[in-house]
Amino acid sequence: MIHRGTYDGTIYHNPANKFCIISVKTTDKDVPQEARSTRRHKDHLIRFVATGYELPRTDAVELELDGEWKKGKYGMQLQVEQWHEIVPQTTSGVEGYLASGLIKGIGPALAKQIVSRFGVETLDILQNHPERLLEIKGISENRLEDIKTSYAESRMLQDLMTLLSPFKITPKTAQKIYQFFGPASVDILKKSPFELCQISGFGFLRVDAIVQKNGGDLRAPMRIKGALFWALEDSKGKKGHLFLTSEALQKEAIHLLNAKIPVPSLRLHEQEVSDVLQDMILHGEVVSVKGGIYLPRVFAQEDETARRIAMRVVEPPTPEKIEQILEQVKREMGLALSSKQEAAVYAAYRHNLSIITGSPGTGKTTVLKTILEVYRRLHPQGEIALMAPTGRASRRMAESTGVDKAKTLHSILGLASEEDEMKRSDTQEPLSADLIIVDEFSMVDMWLANKFFSRIKGGARVILVGDPDQLPSVGAGNVFRELIDCGLITVTVLDQIFRQSKDSLIAYNAKFINEGNTKLYYGQDFVFMASDNQAEAAERIVSRYCREIEESGIDRVQILSPFRSDGAASAEQLNEAIREVVNPFRSAEEEVKIGIKVFRVNDRIMQTKNTAKVSNGDLGFIRYIKNDENGTRVGLDFGVGRELEYGIEDMVNLDLAYATTIHKAMGSEYETVIMPLLKAHTVMLYRNLLYTGITRAKKRVVLIGQKQVLFMAIHRNEIGKRNTLLGERIHLYYKAYARRAGIPVPADLEKELKHAG
Repeated sequence: MIHRGTYDGTIYHNPANKFCIISVKTTDKDVPQEARSTRRHKDHLIRFVATGYELPRTDAVELELDGEWKKGKYGMQLQVEQWHEIVPQTTSGVEGYLASGLIKGIGPALAKQIVSRFGVETLDILQNHPERLLEIKGISENRLEDIKTSYAESRMLQDLMTLLSPFKITPKTAQKIYQFFGPASVDILKKSPFELCQISGFGFLRVDAIVQKNGGDLRAPMRIKGALFWALEDSKGKKGHLFLTSEALQKEAIHLLNAKIPVPSLRLHEQEVSDVLQDMILHGEVVSVKGGIYLPRVFAQEDETARRIAMRVVEPPTPEKIEQILEQVKREMGLALSSKQEAAVYAAYRHNLSIITGSPGTGKTTVLKTILEVYRRLHPQGEIALMAPTGRASRRMAESTGVDKAKTLHSILGLASEEDEMKRSDTQEPLSADLIIVDEFSMVDMWLANKFFSRIKGGARVILVGDPDQLPSVGAGNVFRELIDCGLITVTVLDQIFRQSKDSLIAYNAKFINEGNTKLYYGQDFVFMASDNQAEAAERIVSRYCREIEESGIDRVQILSPFRSDGAASAEQLNEAIREVVNPFRSAEEEVKIGIKVFRVNDRIMQTKNTAKVSNGDLGFIRYIKNDENGTRVGLDFGVGRELEYGIEDMVNLDLAYATTIHKAMGSEYETVIMPLLKAHTVMLYRNLLYTGITRAKKRVVLIGQKQVLFMAIHRNEIGKRNTLLGERIHLYYKAYARRAGIPVPADLEKELKHAG
């Protein structure tokens, strides 16, 4: 049902997803009686409530709202599915529209000038001849571009939302589509909608629902392509695969294609999918290598990374005589390096690329400090770059090595994320550093590894440090393990425990867990508390947390749960339970609500997205909440002098952080870690998850749950293999480059390469 009216005020607005509830005034007598406001108004107009996404909140335009009347908690409301702005065709109406803030770059004063010049033809000028706005004093070429972009984006997003709103797709998703396809978005949505499956997070079944509702052909090649694209994208996101075998890909695509077809005779067959897949291979829409099917961009990432690594391995290193300097450094720093630690130092200067691995406490930091000190003495003017995948890991690296600053890979490379790559163009200039050390390299996925290796200049020394027994990268690929296993890069494995004293049990138990040994040591710094169910465990976790923060401080204790949101012992529910004890409600002025999230002054929070000043995973505290005529401002303290002020729009990138998931804690370190281990978590519990969780702790681990679940996790080492050919491709490129350089290829590798074809 369509109703016309004018905006009359905002009842609710969620900046996170742009959902709003507004009051609308109208003369429309078709508004149901029970939907009308009972309050009397001087203008005698009818008022009703409308709900929807990104509804215009300005009275400068008339609104045409198309939707259904629904009875909600607060009475009858119009649930808007589509809407249009109707700008009054008068100079005052057009001026009001331009001055409303809907178009960036145009304020009230400029709106007046524009309308004075063009009158009622202003919108036609804006739509068809925007260059004429340069006739207006104060509009530069740059400002004109801002106006054109904002106007075009506004119209495009409105058209997209008009097409998508019946399918409950949010404005945020519409913006994602626009950022990927640009001005072609509406055309693609109408003519080849399954191209949306190229966008990470945009599922086939959602697109298929749109297409089928609009009379799409179940057997259209376009639909089959969409299922194949999505199967590859989905396996990359959920399972970390860079490719799927042809058989597995077709099986998954058929499952998707037939999922919503109840009539057996209408379902698609294997041959139909196979024919389309072969056509896609022929036209380069996917890449087929040794029976594996890749998305082209993913294949390019793996192939280019392999090529660059092989070049680096073949490239002859600059000889460095470090024996005397190393002895001086050891003597002056009072170091007694083990044979393996010393081997790691020598490897760093004998090769352009080397790897150091080891669990916590095995002396990796000592090796790095030694390498750095030797380098400073060899090359006083040389440039050093220390980096890690996360902000916390990079800061810990700087603190432990005594270097002034270490940075995240994303910040050094000028990146946001793979998903954001479509929105920005990052520089391809080589990094200027002569010595590059990357810690926590097991967290680096294929996309980030490709970006990293593409930016290293010739002759630079690169040292990768990490623990391959931790969880693999969140993103696709298994880069660190592939580099270690390829056999062409010098790897030093540190396995002697140094860091903790013999009375500290964390490092020893970590070693036992890695070996599948359930005979752990328990004591003051490694505690097990029995609990039979989630509710009981949650109570004990809250109690123990309060005790630990009283002893150590709230910023040194972290709860790590295997689950984010399922059950009383999940991270989300533990956050709420703990907050009610350590930071209870005081007043509405000290709270801010962002969608379903509530934040309070003094809350412990985590940043969930990289920005220029804070990194994904950084922890901090809310220091104040201000509400005034300029809106809501929230003061945050992320430590190390990083005190920031966020608006509501920035708060969507925060979570409570009294508890978090083990995955989210990768690259971090805490004094004390408290971890639930319950039957409800068994689907997630593997040896590497348990190992990653306990190795986040420096001084104490508290496990709360069931012993049999702990033992099960220790024994459960059948980690799902990720489909990647990085190691094999490194071998292929190495063979080619080595022969070109006159370097003999090892016989076993030659045999392996012949077998690989």
